[in-house]
Amino acid sequence: MDVSVVIVNYQTFDLTKDTINSILSYSYPFDYEVIVVDNASGDDSLSRLQDYFKDKVKFIASDENRGFAAGNNLALRNVESNYVLLLNSDTVVWENTLENVYDYMQANPDVGACGCRVRLENGELDKACKRTFPNVKNSFFRLFHIPNKSKDDNYNLTDLPDDGIYEIDCLTGAFMFIRNKALKQTGLLDETFFMYGEDIDLCYRIKQAGWKIIYYGESSITHLKGASSKKQKSKLLYEFYRAMYVYYKKHHADENSFIVNIVVYFGIAVLCVIKLFLNMFK
Repeated sequence: MDVSVVIVNYQTFDLTKDTINSILSYSYPFDYEVIVVDNASGDDSLSRLQDYFKDKVKFIASDENRGFAAGNNLALRNVESNYVLLLNSDTVVWENTLENVYDYMQANPDVGACGCRVRLENGELDKACKRTFPNVKNSFFRLFHIPNKSKDDNYNLTDLPDDGIYEIDCLTGAFMFIRNKALKQTGLLDETFFMYGEDIDLCYRIKQAGWKIIYYGESSITHLKGASSKKQKSKLLYEFYRAMYVYYKKHHADENSFIVNIVVYFGIAVLCVIKLFLNMFK
């Protein structure tokens, strides 16, 4: 098998159906499979998807929801394809995107993972699709919404063309086309992360292992992200900030002094409390 597409479903029948259909709508010059992991949805989305797609899609049913990383890993442990595509269930894949990214990976054996141009529903760029790794400095400016024009602190790489092809640090988990050889070398997604941060962590480990990570801006998907103004579930907000703590402690705490670490942890905790409080009034 050339490519295994892994999608995690959690109570999103319509979105997941549309994502899968956007893949099945086209023909490809490679063999592929679509694997849907149902993260203990608790509704009828799994049975409906099974009935709708029948033998076109493989399904794995989890007996509990242990998060996005754990859900993906249920499929990844048994995948032997040359490449794995981690794809969000709220995305729409454009024509030629998979073929173009596949061809690029085939032509560049030193690339461990590749992403594409991710557009929001309104057509704007999802800035998470091309990023540098977070550090104390760029995270401070970003989290506190402080204007910053330093190239070294350009977390979202807004100075680079959206339609270009170049090496970056970090992709978004909404679309990660990964060489299975690199994945086996670095290990699967870290299940300490429940919902956020697992993509940054995996990219960090892939680059540490000597592989390149590429942004392929000539091809696109659409990511149907919820508007930031909408009220969010408190658990997801909590998991967003917990992911920051987990990532920093895992990769950067040993590099910094005790005082810096305390300031970072305190800042994350304060921001989490503020966001949870403000979310109550949305």
